[in-house]
Amino acid sequence: MKNKLFKPAAGLKNAHLQTLFPALFRKQPQPEVAIETFEFEDGDFTECYWHHKPSVGSGTPIVTLFHGLQGSFRSPYIQGIMHALHRVGLSSVLMHFRGCSGKENRLPRSYHSGDTEDAGAWISHLKNHYPNTPLYAVGYSLGGNMLLKLLGEQGSASLLSAAVSISAPIQLDISAKRMERGFSKLYQYYLLHDLKASLRQKYKDHDMQSLIGLNLKEIGKIKNFHAFDGVYTAPIHGFDSADDYYQKSSARQFLKTIKTPTLIIQAVDDPFMTDEILPEKVELSPSITIEVYPHGGHVGFVSGSLLQPTYWLEERIVSYFEELAEREIF
Repeated sequence: MKNKLFKPAAGLKNAHLQTLFPALFRKQPQPEVAIETFEFEDGDFTECYWHHKPSVGSGTPIVTLFHGLQGSFRSPYIQGIMHALHRVGLSSVLMHFRGCSGKENRLPRSYHSGDTEDAGAWISHLKNHYPNTPLYAVGYSLGGNMLLKLLGEQGSASLLSAAVSISAPIQLDISAKRMERGFSKLYQYYLLHDLKASLRQKYKDHDMQSLIGLNLKEIGKIKNFHAFDGVYTAPIHGFDSADDYYQKSSARQFLKTIKTPTLIIQAVDDPFMTDEILPEKVELSPSITIEVYPHGGHVGFVSGSLLQPTYWLEERIVSYFEELAEREIF
């Protein structure tokens, strides 16, 4: 890797420019994918998008990707990392969270920041079909928090050989409060708009009012993440309240039990959280490498220049996996 340490592109040091530039201006060919429908034990399903799916027995490492809140295959960071991994001979597969592939999931429930059961089932499925293949994972934002929690829960039993977490809100209550301030309210507004639209759709398919006690018309009154998580995320997924959900689902408390080689990348200026979420050294297991940069925004980390931007995250993720392979960590 030419530049292991991140330096923001000239003119793009601002946190919001870092966050928005890739989403608004990145142009790249869409990766060709094969879609696998994965069935969960509770009768629900999701769709997993493979880029260069390997044959059984090939030994080609497989990288499972976990997107952020309301993300999907359409997210530029997902398509970008698929291309980057393929360039170095790695296969990748995006496990959409329930209802995020463009097809509504079957059940009233959805997904959340601490929902590790679905990811664990998918990874076990991969290990059963590719028993001799190294399995890696990359999680972005909500997906990063979920991945870190999964790794901590499983400890030495994890089936993953390596993992990377990007811009993860590992203390969810702090992140929810941050989204109520300044320009971050705009991100919250757009994400909430999509979340509320998905919830309204569920009222067409299920008796949601009897399940969560919320009238369809009241959805429009939800103004922030804490309120949404209080009326839907928490009750539909078995939590007592939004605060109970935040406390139990935040990955920070699970970092010390991670046994898998794991890289965590965070930016101090991330508009989705504050530096209060950054863990102390004593909270980290020896298996964790953490890189904290002054700039980078939320899943941004654009280097190079305005005219020739470089998406540094992809270079760093690939180099981390290559470094571990060279040191024969796997």
